[in-house]
Amino acid sequence: MMKINMILSCMLLWLVSACTSQEVVEITVSPEVTNAGYIGNGAEWDPYDEAEAWGASVSDKDWETLCKRLDFMKPQYIRCMINSPYRYYDSATGMYDKTRNIASISRLLKYCTERGITVMYGEYNPPAWDMKQDQKWVDMSVDYLNYLVNDLGFSCIKYFVIFNEPDGNWASTNGDYEMWKQMLFRFHRKMKEYPGLTEKVMLAGPDVVADYKNEASAYDAEGWVKQTALDADSIIGLYDVHAYPGQNEVRTGQYPEILSRYKRHVPEGKKIVLGEAGYKYWRDADSLLMAEYNRRVEGHPFTKGSDCNMLCYDYFYGLDMPLLAMEVMNGGYSGMAVWMLDDAMHSSGDSGKTEDVKIWGMWNILGEEVFNKPDEEQIRPWFYTWSLMCRYFPTGTDILHTVVASENKDVYVVAGTYQGKLTVAMVNVGEKDKSVQLTLPRPMENASLYKYEENLQPKDADGFPVPQETGLHLKGTYKTTLKAQTFQLLTDIQ
Repeated sequence: MMKINMILSCMLLWLVSACTSQEVVEITVSPEVTNAGYIGNGAEWDPYDEAEAWGASVSDKDWETLCKRLDFMKPQYIRCMINSPYRYYDSATGMYDKTRNIASISRLLKYCTERGITVMYGEYNPPAWDMKQDQKWVDMSVDYLNYLVNDLGFSCIKYFVIFNEPDGNWASTNGDYEMWKQMLFRFHRKMKEYPGLTEKVMLAGPDVVADYKNEASAYDAEGWVKQTALDADSIIGLYDVHAYPGQNEVRTGQYPEILSRYKRHVPEGKKIVLGEAGYKYWRDADSLLMAEYNRRVEGHPFTKGSDCNMLCYDYFYGLDMPLLAMEVMNGGYSGMAVWMLDDAMHSSGDSGKTEDVKIWGMWNILGEEVFNKPDEEQIRPWFYTWSLMCRYFPTGTDILHTVVASENKDVYVVAGTYQGKLTVAMVNVGEKDKSVQLTLPRPMENASLYKYEENLQPKDADGFPVPQETGLHLKGTYKTTLKAQTFQLLTDIQ
């Protein structure tokens, strides 16, 4: 009997040990730089073109809230696009007026200029689709760009996009590469007529959608990047593509190969960014997420879900966005702007109506005024992690080589060094806790540790992340538990 009890006790101890043991994941951060001079992470922040049409402009109080949130977030790269009929072009009269509705875009660009944020500025489409090859549009658009940059002094604008997603069947170009290329050179010639403009602002492109092929187009997205490099590299200052992957393909480690398809065509010495990035769940592997998306759209008071991510309210989105950025940063890209900062920027088709608003943001700053939903103005969970990915990977960061010694694809990491300071971000998208042994390339002094866990998100009175630990002095190997479905960021940037 005693022998049986001993055997049972041993079995119980083994079971307890098996249940509580954690897989050890060894992560080594090398001093080797794999991606120098990172431009930075940020967001699409468009100048609230439709706000007045919706019935309320962004108030001074709302601007104060926006600026306070962005001051914590410290976005390094902003993509800012306009619809000209809400700005310089009066569709009713066909008249050009560069001062028309200038207030909100001036406020946005002033903020970015004062804080040294790199802005990619551009136009979604011409004022009317039949103007897509009209010299009148070229003249107006470039004159307006010059007005913003040279007359008003918004030096934050470094790059200019002439068409949004020109490969798309939803764009006025409808995938016509040759027409887009011709317009690119026409815009560049016009820009050269303004003293100093091409020295301050360079063209960005092709602004196409990764993993997409328009049947009317001669090329898929990779082909657009390749042909742009062959035909127009002399006038392209920055290459950019848009990416809307599924959760499964990113979480299973498939995305670096997809990103590499576009990066390999970029000439040496040039950079490439994700001009827009978010998640879409139409792929079979994400069918459960898509079902939940559809459930939330049904009967919604201000969206039909035509162009949304209804799951941007969820905790897990705060894991997926930094995970995508890690793949981008490790993949040799130089920036990523999430789509998007604020729901208050767009309706589907920019109709000026609130019946089908694009819900993608970190909040809706007009939630109370326009939608009678004050809670929509509150910060959503994914701001927590995305603000840290912006704040602690400043412009000029060098991305370091990292190795994750693990057979699974649950743990991802990115590390960067900036002016002698180090930041390491990690995410565990698996269902089991991991015991992480992190080997550092150098000591970290007075470091801070941020944790994003479903039941642990330390915040200050404004809802901004605060460190879980501060004053850490680390040498050699740092050990931590990276719980299932969590994010951590370690930095000695103050």
